[in-house]
Amino acid sequence: METHAATEPAAAVSPGELKAQREFKMLDFNGDGKLSRSEVKLFPRLAAAFEEADTDGDGFVSYPEVRAFAAKYRAERDRQRAAAQAAATPSAPTASPPAPEARP
Repeated sequence: METHAATEPAAAVSPGELKAQREFKMLDFNGDGKLSRSEVKLFPRLAAAFEEADTDGDGFVSYPEVRAFAAKYRAERDRQRAAAQAAATPSAPTASPPAPEARP
């Protein structure tokens, strides 16, 4: 028997995932389960990256495509934050190896 997301308990879905699902449904004005260019106009980040998010090139962005785009966006944002933090943090001085002892 197949398991579908709709039949899984709500507790298995994170609050962030529930929010994303609600926002997707709000943008999906005609309820067809996918977003068109005109539907994403209200979401500038997705509208600007529509081609990148539309990985199958069908002219629409499905919920799985939105999830993949969001994950990619978050990973890039986190990478940039880590790089900026690393650049702002002074590096620790490197210890020189001890000089060899002089023996008489």
